[in-house]
Amino acid sequence: MVNGVLFRVRTGVPWRDLPERYGSWKTVYERHRRWSADGTWDRILHSVQADADLAGRIDWSMVGVDSTSCRAHQHAAGARKTRPRVPKKGRRPGTTAPTRDSDGPGAA
Repeated sequence: MVNGVLFRVRTGVPWRDLPERYGSWKTVYERHRRWSADGTWDRILHSVQADADLAGRIDWSMVGVDSTSCRAHQHAAGARKTRPRVPKKGRRPGTTAPTRDSDGPGAA
């Protein structure tokens, strides 16, 4: 089951495309979801990191995050530059026909 989750994380395949050698994709997905929700994956990570740190296999001076490499999506770049087009009085947005309540032809 753990190998199935690791395979999916490593390759990025959809859950339904998980190879059968890892078992039912539903079982792997459900266990992964439960373990994520209850903190099991966090405990596993902290345990592995603690063992590696105790053995001297982690050089913490090389660990860091550089925020200059973080980028926003292009749609998050800012607000609209032009004002949105406001439909004329008596017209519905997205149409050119007058509404029934307007002063256009056929108005009562």
